[in-house]
Amino acid sequence: MKFMKVLGINGSARKDGNTAILIKTVFDELMKEGIETELIQLSENRIEGCRACHKNKDKQCVITDDFFNECLAKMIASDGIILGSPVYSAGVTSQMKALVDRASMVLAGNKGLLKHKVGASVIAARRGGAISAFDTLNNFLYSKEMILTGSSYWNMVYGNAIGEVEQDKEGIENMKNLGQNMAWILKKIHSS
Repeated sequence: MKFMKVLGINGSARKDGNTAILIKTVFDELMKEGIETELIQLSENRIEGCRACHKNKDKQCVITDDFFNECLAKMIASDGIILGSPVYSAGVTSQMKALVDRASMVLAGNKGLLKHKVGASVIAARRGGAISAFDTLNNFLYSKEMILTGSSYWNMVYGNAIGEVEQDKEGIENMKNLGQNMAWILKKIHSS
């Protein structure tokens, strides 16, 4: 079986907060199945917003003084991608939005770079806006021809203070199930 790796991208402005906890919960299940994981925390890496210049080339954005091109290269090299964001104003964070906007622009001119990769999105929410944020991330994954992983419920967990998501037992169980399902799909795809 092929060596497999899943990249998790934490769009939270808080390093190691609730969104990171959710991604790491999924990672725990992937690692049990021998799948390597890597976590990128956008709080530590600046990504500018898209300029809509349409000048992207060679699988890269023309903006080169931030973390975007390195992040996109890691996405392209991975077998699976987990996008995670807390809810800010009924949507994803500005860091995550900048990533998906710029990736969409670059990938529009380089179709198929994420095709058949396994994807999932996870949302940490205090109360509302989770479905809107979840849709934003899933729409990105769908539009890049990725295979989305489902679970026993929508991939959102509730909590405000760091660590509070761990008290949402149903949500955490859903994250574990998501990791198991993602591992199963990856192993089926790469079993030849």
